[in-house]
Amino acid sequence: AAAAPFDESSSNSMDDDSSLDDEDVTWISWFCSLKGHEFFAAVDEEFIADDFNLTGLAGAVPYYSHALDTILDDEYFNEELSEDQLLAIEAAAELLYGLIHARFIVSTRGLALMRAKFDAVEFGRCPRMLCEGQPGLPVGVEDAPRKAPVRVFCPRCWDVYLPRSKMHSDLDGAYWGSSFPHLFCQAYEAAGVVPRRNAAVYTPRIFGFKIHESAPEVQRNRAMADEPEAPVEPNGRTT
Repeated sequence: AAAAPFDESSSNSMDDDSSLDDEDVTWISWFCSLKGHEFFAAVDEEFIADDFNLTGLAGAVPYYSHALDTILDDEYFNEELSEDQLLAIEAAAELLYGLIHARFIVSTRGLALMRAKFDAVEFGRCPRMLCEGQPGLPVGVEDAPRKAPVRVFCPRCWDVYLPRSKMHSDLDGAYWGSSFPHLFCQAYEAAGVVPRRNAAVYTPRIFGFKIHESAPEVQRNRAMADEPEAPVEPNGRTT
């Protein structure tokens, strides 16, 4: 996959408003408002409260119960916890929320929230000239956490790019998963929200003339195109 950075639109994080009562801000709204978290949707608390949606996550997240209580603003821990433990619980809450988020955004409600972000170009635009500024979608090249950061998928050229912002590049790709953008395209292509794949390719020319098919560089590129698709490494490059 290509390694060029995605051109991201500017996104504003929540301003530090001293007049805002902290009790009025949920953990989810706070987390999603952090600068660099623009790719996240706000998961409905009803979705998190349904045990079915959390199947299998208890064994994947340390301090699972504490992390879940943190996300749902029910932080009434019975035992005394050290500062290190509290920091570990906060990290676990981020991990748990991310894994829940990957499940939520492929639900009907989650897809709708991500569509609003897609329409607002919050995930950036494809840097490829022939895609004409096509808005992209976040994707994980790995579904397991801590394997690879998030990338941005272009629904027009079907390639994967690095996010333009370093803050987005540091996010775990598992929080969106490898299936999301493709399910999104299936859900919204008929409605015209997502364009059909653009098969157009750049035509190299010398002094205005198209390079002849017999030229060595054309033959070499043709041979590369006929080779089996190379797997994508976690760093976003092909092997």
